Amino acid sequence: MDIASRPPTHPLGIANFRAYWVARLAMTIAQNAMIIVVGWQVYTIARATMTVPQAAAQLGLIGLLQFLPLFLSTPITGYVADRFDRRWIARITVSLQLACALILAVSTYEGWISLPVLFSVAMLLGLARAFAGPAFGALAPNLVPREVLPTAIALSSISWQVGTIIGPAVGGFAYAHTATHSGAYWLSSALFGIALACLLLIGKVAQPPRSTARPIKQIIDGLKYVGENKLVLGTITLDLFAVFLAGTNALLPIYANDIFKVGAAGLSWLAAAPAVGAALIAIIFSFRPLKTNVGPKMLVSVLIYGTATVIFGIAHLIVPAHAFAVAVGALAVAGGADMFSVYIRQSLIQLYTPDEMRGRVGAVSQLTISASNELGEAESGFLASAFGPVGAVLIGGGGAIVVTILWTYLFPSIRRAKTFDPPTSRQDAADKEMEAVS
Repeated sequence: MDIASRPPTHPLGIANFRAYWVARLAMTIAQNAMIIVVGWQVYTIARATMTVPQAAAQLGLIGLLQFLPLFLSTPITGYVADRFDRRWIARITVSLQLACALILAVSTYEGWISLPVLFSVAMLLGLARAFAGPAFGALAPNLVPREVLPTAIALSSISWQVGTIIGPAVGGFAYAHTATHSGAYWLSSALFGIALACLLLIGKVAQPPRSTARPIKQIIDGLKYVGENKLVLGTITLDLFAVFLAGTNALLPIYANDIFKVGAAGLSWLAAAPAVGAALIAIIFSFRPLKTNVGPKMLVSVLIYGTATVIFGIAHLIVPAHAFAVAVGALAVAGGADMFSVYIRQSLIQLYTPDEMRGRVGAVSQLTISASNELGEAESGFLASAFGPVGAVLIGGGGAIVVTILWTYLFPSIRRAKTFDPPTSRQDAADKEMEAVS
């Protein structure tokens, strides 16, 4: 039966979407489990021969090396996702990430892991994620009927965000509790294998209409759409600057090793804390989906995210006797607030974007996400090198608060967004209701 003719149902009742959801969750956990361990290995290897500021700069470099391939390829990744079969793009990119995980697993297990190996694999991971992001993001709406698309997008966002937050915790524990410290990479390899198997189970799906315009024009059209849709532009750039400034993942090895002095085991707790907050919010949304005042609530959640980041950064100064516990609690709150804001942002972007442009708009969104994550890690590392880790966190968290206040006034469409329905959808619903009455 054609998807369009199926009666509305829950997305997880559709086999294709179910396979997609598991694949995206497994892939995202694997990605982030690797990232936290790569950062720890870079820092500990560097600290063997370098000072704290020099080692912090290496953390900045690893983030930059992951961002550059994505930045350079963004003009074509969205076009590729809108032009070719999104299933195969997802399958190929997951296969490349699986190969990277195996390289890191073997090199760590055999004892020949080094900075050049870590830097090289980081660049390959950046390239794979550059093409994976738009394809995965644009594929979800092709798997379900329009009637359940908002729920599908919410579930897709939850799988991505939960994986993003849980991944570092899983990676930290696997690294700390295996004798050769290769456990996180073997686990990531297995998760990438699960993701690939699930993607291969997805049957043929409808493709978006293909534009006959020249590729360069299609790329420009995607950028133009983002620039002209103020709600999409505002939500994308809010996430860009807030997470770019306030992200703390790159600094967790420094806090674990040199401030709290809790080692790899403590790092796993710091990495796990945001997962607890994110999981709690995800559970709440699964029972009580957000429906009203979505824009204002997103702004408030980003303010909470920035504030929690500041508290994490100075916990050892304000409550030295309980610093580690307060820091873990602050990171849990930050994880929950981040989950809240990303759920709203992803839903707004997907629902306000036509299907034939989702790949290109998704590529722009992914560029900002990567800029806020990988480039944000570089920014954190370099700031820590210049001002120390505490200074870097204070500058970042405070900056996120300032940006949120500015965006409230620069993009009034965000605070006016009351529901996830685009204005045209609401008008169509009103027209149908009027027709029924008459």
